[in-house]
Amino acid sequence: MTVKLKFCGGTQEVSGSNHLITTEKSKVLLDAGLFHGRRKEFYNINSSFSYNPFDIDAMVLSHVHIDHSGNIPTLVKRGFRSKIYATSATKTLSRLMLLDSGKIQEEDAKFLNKQHSRKNIPAVKPLYTKKDAEFCMRFFRSVFYRRRIKIAKNINLTFFDAGHILGSALSRLEIKDGSRVIKIGYIVDLGRANLPLLNPPECVSGLDYMIIESTYGNRLHRPITEAKSQMTEAITKTINRGGKVIIPSFAMERTQEVLCFISELMKEGKVRKDLPIYLDSPLAIDVTDVFKRHQIFLNPETRHSFLEGAGPFALKNIKYIRKIKESKQLNKDSQPMIIIAGSGMCESGRILHHLRNNIEDSKNMILVVGYMAKNTLGRKLVEGYKKVRIYGEEYNLNAEVAVNNAFSGHADKDALIDYVMKSDGDLKKVFVVHGDEDQSFELVKRLKERGMDAWSPSKDEEVEL
Repeated sequence: MTVKLKFCGGTQEVSGSNHLITTEKSKVLLDAGLFHGRRKEFYNINSSFSYNPFDIDAMVLSHVHIDHSGNIPTLVKRGFRSKIYATSATKTLSRLMLLDSGKIQEEDAKFLNKQHSRKNIPAVKPLYTKKDAEFCMRFFRSVFYRRRIKIAKNINLTFFDAGHILGSALSRLEIKDGSRVIKIGYIVDLGRANLPLLNPPECVSGLDYMIIESTYGNRLHRPITEAKSQMTEAITKTINRGGKVIIPSFAMERTQEVLCFISELMKEGKVRKDLPIYLDSPLAIDVTDVFKRHQIFLNPETRHSFLEGAGPFALKNIKYIRKIKESKQLNKDSQPMIIIAGSGMCESGRILHHLRNNIEDSKNMILVVGYMAKNTLGRKLVEGYKKVRIYGEEYNLNAEVAVNNAFSGHADKDALIDYVMKSDGDLKKVFVVHGDEDQSFELVKRLKERGMDAWSPSKDEEVEL
């Protein structure tokens, strides 16, 4: 019997995670993430698959981040009709994230088509709609950590806590292949120890093959505690010069971590307690509510703070913005403030409107607290482009840009190598994915130096196990 592993996306790049396990009896997908890139490339890559979605027997979803889950509605539109296995928190969050993704794509297409109609440019279509996203939710099934279940004729699945975001899971897949059992570990995305809110990642042991991420495959993180001091400096500097702090943030996890740190800074008197904070993201507000309802996925310290009524989201000066009218009113308010808005990579959502209205004022600061993939607006801000395009119009980047990488929820190079080396199985090969080329190749090099057979596959490469 033959067992094959095909890397359909998220190879030598960060977005679009999508991998296929094929045996003579079954086909199982690992993730179906959105590829981030220029609009035409985004649509073309995300709307096509190197397999027939109708033939897939099951899908394993590691976590709700859009680069891992965001293309599920397209998959279903193309014929996928099998079960999607995820933790209960991931299932709940997926409804929020995918419906929001569909809504944003509809709104962006509508906005662009207004411009295109004036310039006689053909209309664009959303990749999928909010209705498409709602339909795909019927295929989700909840799975507990450390519970072994059968997901296909010859494949069993066990989830472990990834420590990356709420409900994130590492997967061990056991494939019955004649008289042998092949064990594959899907270690994407791997979290960090000592993150606020979450438990540390669990070790998935006894593996024959491992698929591991490499987002920070050649980088080291500063201690997470430094995030607070860096945030204090950025906020204080901006407020003292009368500016606004604009924080592009992922609605899922990063926003909650940022609120947690700001709350601590204000309680410690390091940041003005009366400073207005606006969470301008209906999605992030809903996600924060999910944190409160799924406390079983949080670390003991955070669960205890909730029980005492002093959880990390209890600041009195936070104003939650849902209505577009209220969001627009912030543009007319010149007082110092903090605005947290999505999306995290500045490719869509309300952050674009705040950037458009604040990016040319040198008093303001754009505080980057998350990873920015290649070719995104967020990456251009980080790289210091003097001019950037927002909704088709060019703007001067006069606002200060500060990058706080200490927030990352991904393991760094030392943690990744340590995780691989601690696996107590007879690892035959380690496949390095989900990282820019330089990060993936360097992690492969370092693993080989330690005696591991490591490889960074290219897109649509297929290997036999």
